[in-house]
Amino acid sequence: MSVERLPTASGYAERPSRLTGAVVWTNTPAASGVRPVLPDGCMDLLWTEGRLLVAGPDTRAYVPDGAPGRWAGVRFFPGTAPALLGVPAHELVDRRVELTDLWAAPEVRRLTAHIDSAADPADALEEVALGRAAESEPVDPLLREVVAALDAGRPVSAVADELGLGARQLHRRSLAAFGYGPKTLARVLRLQRALALARSGMPFVDTAARAGYADQAHLARDVRELAGAPLGELLARG
Repeated sequence: MSVERLPTASGYAERPSRLTGAVVWTNTPAASGVRPVLPDGCMDLLWTEGRLLVAGPDTRAYVPDGAPGRWAGVRFFPGTAPALLGVPAHELVDRRVELTDLWAAPEVRRLTAHIDSAADPADALEEVALGRAAESEPVDPLLREVVAALDAGRPVSAVADELGLGARQLHRRSLAAFGYGPKTLARVLRLQRALALARSGMPFVDTAARAGYADQAHLARDVRELAGAPLGELLARG
């Protein structure tokens, strides 16, 4: 998935996680260069010195506070984090919350101390995610099919029919898994497709057509609404 959820662009690195559908990342924010986190449908388990947090799914650009210190995170493929965290995704939309709001405070304090003292906090955080996943119900494979179909540009009504779901049932399951309905998820995934195409050097008019927008004006409106800035400005940030 996208790497748009990093606290800043400086000092960022990521690797595939041993947990299916996740990546592990690290970052050391600089005093300058903080950039907004753009919607991508993902959720993150975050560590920074002395704290464990959760980043919920975004519907708009999120501007980090640029707090100094080391950061590590496990970023989960859309729909996979709620079972692990034990909370429906819609309760965390556009929010960053302390893990103590979701899990027992004594357990979170123990985990935080363990990660703080680890030689590699990112590896220790990944172990937390792996352990929690082992104790959780498996993720419904249907959710990955929903993401794949919407990311391919399939209409929501067609996705519901192909998966044997009514429109209301798909919407309800999407709220719990992704934080928002399938139409919003489709917009977020389309935004990420457009960013990837534009960053590859594709002209904006072709980017609009390939990503699934009606025209370049539609692309411009949607990017500004979701990302809070014009596409050209986003590309200039790197």
